[in-house]
Amino acid sequence: MFTDGIVQASVSMANTYTQIQIQIIFAVRFRQNLIHKSWRDELYKYITGIVQNNNHKMLQIGGMPDHLHLFIGMRPSQSLSDLMRQVKGESSEWINERGFVRRRFAWQSGYGAFSYATSEIPRVIRYIQNQEAHHAKKTFVEEYSKFLREFEIDYDDRYIFKPPG
Repeated sequence: MFTDGIVQASVSMANTYTQIQIQIIFAVRFRQNLIHKSWRDELYKYITGIVQNNNHKMLQIGGMPDHLHLFIGMRPSQSLSDLMRQVKGESSEWINERGFVRRRFAWQSGYGAFSYATSEIPRVIRYIQNQEAHHAKKTFVEEYSKFLREFEIDYDDRYIFKPPG
């Protein structure tokens, strides 16, 4: 609409539609095997709650004693780094408050995040569900390095979640 040569914009905004699926992989500090089967499901439920309370959808969660995979349908209303800071911070605090480990629990700094098309959702879910069988053949570092190569992400091998030593 033109008024006195000035364009007036409509005040209504178009709806935002997104389809963002992201697999996030992160490790226990120093890749220690601290996530025990006796409380693992409780941890998964707790982290799922954090994801859902931030208006994202948990598609699958799983992992091994030394690392986790989250596969989420992400809303663009929050940055991934803010979500991960909250997931890692609140879940570490939750684990420590319950005394699930003898010393202080912490996650390794950083994470890997990989995006997928909607058609790939069933395959990624199966992959996460089959972590134990998968890791009978491949270490975490081998798995993680493979993701970085497949997604063509430049990385420095010195910073790939190596334990101290």
